Amino acid sequence: MTGSGRQGVGIDFGTTNSAAAVYDGEQLMLIPLEPQDPIMPSATYIDRDLQTLTGQLAIDQYIRDNTGRTVELIPEVVGETSQFVEHGDSEHPAPVETVTQKIYGAALIDSGLQGRLFRGTKRLLGDSHVRRLMVFDHPFRLVALITPILLRIRKSLNAAVGPFDAAHLGHPVNFEGREPFRNKTALTRLGEAYKYAGVSRQHFYPEPIAAAVSFLTANPDVSGETLFTLDFGGGTLDFCVLKRTGAYFDVVATHGVALGGDHIDQRLFRELLFPLLGKGERWKRRGMDREIETHFPFEEYEDLLLNWAVTYTLNQNRYTTAVFDRIEQGGPAAVKFARLKELITQNLSYLVFQAIKDFKAELSVAPEAVLDIPELDVEIRLTRADFETLIADQLAQVEQALDDTLALAGFTEQDVDIVLCTGGSSLIPAVRRILDDHFPGRVVEHDPFTSVAAGLAIASYRGW
Repeated sequence: MTGSGRQGVGIDFGTTNSAAAVYDGEQLMLIPLEPQDPIMPSATYIDRDLQTLTGQLAIDQYIRDNTGRTVELIPEVVGETSQFVEHGDSEHPAPVETVTQKIYGAALIDSGLQGRLFRGTKRLLGDSHVRRLMVFDHPFRLVALITPILLRIRKSLNAAVGPFDAAHLGHPVNFEGREPFRNKTALTRLGEAYKYAGVSRQHFYPEPIAAAVSFLTANPDVSGETLFTLDFGGGTLDFCVLKRTGAYFDVVATHGVALGGDHIDQRLFRELLFPLLGKGERWKRRGMDREIETHFPFEEYEDLLLNWAVTYTLNQNRYTTAVFDRIEQGGPAAVKFARLKELITQNLSYLVFQAIKDFKAELSVAPEAVLDIPELDVEIRLTRADFETLIADQLAQVEQALDDTLALAGFTEQDVDIVLCTGGSSLIPAVRRILDDHFPGRVVEHDPFTSVAAGLAIASYRGW
């Protein structure tokens, strides 16, 4: 930094990843939140001693603690009863004893669980009904689950540029959920978490506008008055329309929908891997007086497979017994259920999702790619065209949200001079093609992973 004294601080707490930046009027500094990396996973891990880890360390510890672990559920103690017991009689009195008995509920406690991993908690902030999550019999408010991540970001900023108490803080145009006051609820919770993390003076700023600020600062001589921004991240798809007047701008419209790269990853898992793990296969079971053949109840596994942080809970008898039984029945489908067994018993779900993310990224730069997961003996070749077919309805959502944003602004496509796309999912060629079709010759890319943090720091410095 130049050492001018005044500086702006920006923090982008994201659904999937987080970033932070500082701007002093001349230079922009991205803060290393991970060793040698400004991008940090938005993850919190809490162990049985209620000690926390954040970022990549949290994910790594979760994987170490759960790989190959069998889940053992024990009954939950839901209460106790006490009664007085006398052992003597009228002639030989004895001390009265108190006998306490525990009341047990259903088997809900995972006795071998070393810690809980929380990622994507940002998605819950707007739901007023989600107030606390249980962590080893302790109720944790959502604010308490987010605060360690924000505290680590604040400490990283302190280490890089010294103490600060004010920052511009990013937020999506619309938080996920259907409640009419979800944005107010989410911002209240987020503000409380930032306060606990040591950021007392807070200025919340929409993420797509921050991305536009970053672009305009990096390209001061760009021509055009009307800027349209698409910010397609891991959890949300956000838009804004700005009208420039000299060095200043007015926000004409903003819009956001709950669609992100994580949703696309889940679609790929469902469409490409479910058929290779046993979905749709038949299963024979012995009934009272005859053998029964039905579809294997794969639907009982689906949600847990698609949410890697809880996939380990499939490694218990109620799920594995059926899988082992189906493997023993043999036939061509047995190899599919052997894959499902390996995924469950070795807790490979996180590895699988990382492979899907890499696969998706490769399809963004090549006409075809291979989803290679040697641990499951899976090798799937897919063309970009087939990938786009798989996510056709999600691409249609992108196009509809684009049209809705223009309608909110009262603009036509011809009124837009510059189209900015940012966020990791904006790198999908089909998304870029949608923009090129609507705004030919006017689409530019800008720092897909750090533009929001950069723009927040710039807006903070300029007091916007």
